[in-house]
Amino acid sequence: MTKSFFLPLHGFIDSSEMKRRILIALAFCLTFIGCRQQQDDGTLIHREFYQTVWERFDYVSNTIEISEPTTFDLGLNIGFTENYPYENISLVFTVFTADGTPYRSKGYKFRVKDSEGHWNSELINGCYTFELPINKALQLTEAGKYRFQIEQKMPVTPLEGVTELTLFNNNK
Repeated sequence: MTKSFFLPLHGFIDSSEMKRRILIALAFCLTFIGCRQQQDDGTLIHREFYQTVWERFDYVSNTIEISEPTTFDLGLNIGFTENYPYENISLVFTVFTADGTPYRSKGYKFRVKDSEGHWNSELINGCYTFELPINKALQLTEAGKYRFQIEQKMPVTPLEGVTELTLFNNNK
């Protein structure tokens, strides 16, 4: 007779309570995935979108800490499936100081298809990928923590066909 690890919990925790605990643990883990420092390869933010859907108020962000004045050369890699229905993508990139005050914010509109609906990129492994400029000379002049945030500003939600997004610093 084998004993189950969960056998002692049978009758003690109902299934709805178990689901709630699993969801809390999952949310806790996901919170720390986005809270990491800049990686050695220059990656500041990376997000893969579940089922290639980016919800309107699903802000993609990460907090970094700098110890001295720093200049960033920021770029954005973004991938799309063939299902992406629009010719462009509208984004807002914002940098917040440690107290939550917006330090810099700018809206961007990138054209990913021509006027006839043909992609401005090659299809590789089922994905159209673009490397887009964000800010070639973002200067953060004071030491401290800064939160980098990207939001999609498309008029229809959910935005389907976005596979992943990476904000990177070319000045590694």
